[in-house]
Amino acid sequence: MKRRLEDLAIFGGPAAFPDRLLVGRPNLGDRSRLFARLEDMLERRWLTNDGPYVLEFEERLAARAGVRHCVAMVNATVGLEIVARACGLAGEVIVPAFTFIATAHALQWQHITPVFCDIDERTHNIDPAKIEALITPRTTGILAVHVWGRPAPIDELTAIARRHGLRLVFDSSHAVACTWRGRPIGGFGDAEVFSFHATKLLNAFEGGAVVTDDDALAAGLRSMRNFGISGYDEVAGLGINGKMNEASAIMGLTCLEGLDDFIAINRRNYHAYRKALAGIAGVQYCEYDERESCNYQYIVLELSGDAGLTRDQLVKLLVAEGVVARRYFSPGCHRAEPYRSLAPGTAMGLPVTDLVAGRVVVLPTGTAVDEAAVEEVAGLVRFALDQGPAIARRLGPVRPSEVYEALG
Repeated sequence: MKRRLEDLAIFGGPAAFPDRLLVGRPNLGDRSRLFARLEDMLERRWLTNDGPYVLEFEERLAARAGVRHCVAMVNATVGLEIVARACGLAGEVIVPAFTFIATAHALQWQHITPVFCDIDERTHNIDPAKIEALITPRTTGILAVHVWGRPAPIDELTAIARRHGLRLVFDSSHAVACTWRGRPIGGFGDAEVFSFHATKLLNAFEGGAVVTDDDALAAGLRSMRNFGISGYDEVAGLGINGKMNEASAIMGLTCLEGLDDFIAINRRNYHAYRKALAGIAGVQYCEYDERESCNYQYIVLELSGDAGLTRDQLVKLLVAEGVVARRYFSPGCHRAEPYRSLAPGTAMGLPVTDLVAGRVVVLPTGTAVDEAAVEEVAGLVRFALDQGPAIARRLGPVRPSEVYEALG
């Protein structure tokens, strides 16, 4: 535990974690099951093109999400692009700026203009009160995000979409195994898109899926992810290669079987962090509604102006200690290229996004983090903020580009 400023790695002391502690280090599941399935796949010599493991993964995911259809994809970004095509999105689509850049890129790549909406300061989700002022004759849909796995305002968004005849799609990358009013995330809007990237709660090495109760939409998604081919070899329309391969599905199935264990560890870490970080001035702990099913995938802190350190100073300090904390999502999409050049005036209308993006810190959790590590990380945060003014004077201003210098 650090007791003096000189103990901090950024000022010459030893790092608390010589082997870096990462946000989103992959959960692995039962390796013996994984390898047995991989051996079976090799024996079958069926590596892709709707193999038995992809079909099983889709079936089990659909059941878990409480929907009729799950269409596995090579990744969630391609899933968003294909669902945009299948839903007939064009012109403009309203999207929160506080999200991973892929949410916006998936639209822009399809020549659809993402119209950035501000967020609710409390929930970090899109603010429905700001949406209708952004609707124009070119608007065809709303793409909302369940940030941190906490459900977006589903009722309000559904009402707005119906009132204006818009499509409603959810980027549910954070929300596997989460519920809203007791219903699984996955069955809302026209479709929802999950991510199974290596850093996600449930990983498939790399992968994604679109889930929906719309039969016609599901059929279109399946055709579009397979070059527009329907049946065995008939090309029915435009498509690309968005298929998930068998090895990814095998990893996904193995992680799906371990999902409840992963969530239990995340829950344990969430409560351990909450206890260890309680009462620190200038810090707000992002909490989950435990009346619902939550995956507790993200440990999120917000630093206010009286924390003593800026968010970037704290993250730079933690990185030097081997705690690779993350600044999700900084800056907001509206301040990243190409959007800041395409619509330079947008930033003026997104004050809450700018505020939240400048103060969020995400700490490591998951199966690679035990309770001792949680105590150590929380102790570093507490020490840094207790000594905030002294550290800030010694450290000086930190530019965004300097935060991760220690990673090389």
